[in-house]
Amino acid sequence: MVNSLSLQKYSLFGGLLEDQINQIIPLMEQESYEAGGDIIVEGAPNDRIRFILEGRVAVVKESLILSEFKEGDAFGEMEVLDVMPSVATIKALTPTKVMSISNRALREIYKLDLKAFALILMNLSRDLSRRLRHMDERAADGKSRPID
Repeated sequence: MVNSLSLQKYSLFGGLLEDQINQIIPLMEQESYEAGGDIIVEGAPNDRIRFILEGRVAVVKESLILSEFKEGDAFGEMEVLDVMPSVATIKALTPTKVMSISNRALREIYKLDLKAFALILMNLSRDLSRRLRHMDERAADGKSRPID
């Protein structure tokens, strides 16, 4: 069972008070996927941010695994924020349980508690920034050259 104390350990809810998380819990949905199941399909619409309660998933593009996520990690936020189709497939590597927050639920959080909404967006921004930094570092490996 998901409760405010168990959710406080996830970066998505960093800084939120127990009361704020308790308001959000009814707006979330729990989803389960078997190993090998697609959670998000490349090119398809996605209106949910998901974070992993149990299991591992892979980010797959053109049959290549770009990265893996584990318990505590969130995914799907890019499509929710920019309202574009999914850029990659997210596939469960093991039996996986996630909690999801839909676009509609985010709008409801905005109406219920603007401070909680702002913290969630800041946490998402932080997570996306870390992920982008990591991708930049990977892209630069072996491709850097001295400045002339």
